[in-house]
Amino acid sequence: MVKLTCILSSFLILAQSLGFHANDLAELDELFNHAKFHQETYGDNFLVFMAKHYGDLKAEHEKEHREEKKDHEKLPFQHHCHSTTSSTYVIRDFSTNFLKIQVFEVDETHNFFYSNSYHSLEVDEPFQPPRAA
Repeated sequence: MVKLTCILSSFLILAQSLGFHANDLAELDELFNHAKFHQETYGDNFLVFMAKHYGDLKAEHEKEHREEKKDHEKLPFQHHCHSTTSSTYVIRDFSTNFLKIQVFEVDETHNFFYSNSYHSLEVDEPFQPPRAA
């Protein structure tokens, strides 16, 4: 179940990053009809059609054929919105293993221990203050 969730999330993120929207499925018939129109009118194959509408030839095609502007607006994948969304999914398999904690008895007779933590740097030879000559 975890792997399926990861795979579906990955495909969702991929589809969103490519700019694929749900209404693009409904507009696919417009894409094929317009490709057929290009094949019959201009003799373009599908790759040339894609280059004219989504690739390098797009600006030139739009300049030469302004009468097809309404048809071009109906084509899918013509979204000009740019947004950045960052999603983080953390899926972990929680299999907790509880360790048995051992309790040790404390010897209460020796409850205190004192160690002198004060140390002066003046005691050591290399750290003597300067002497007058």
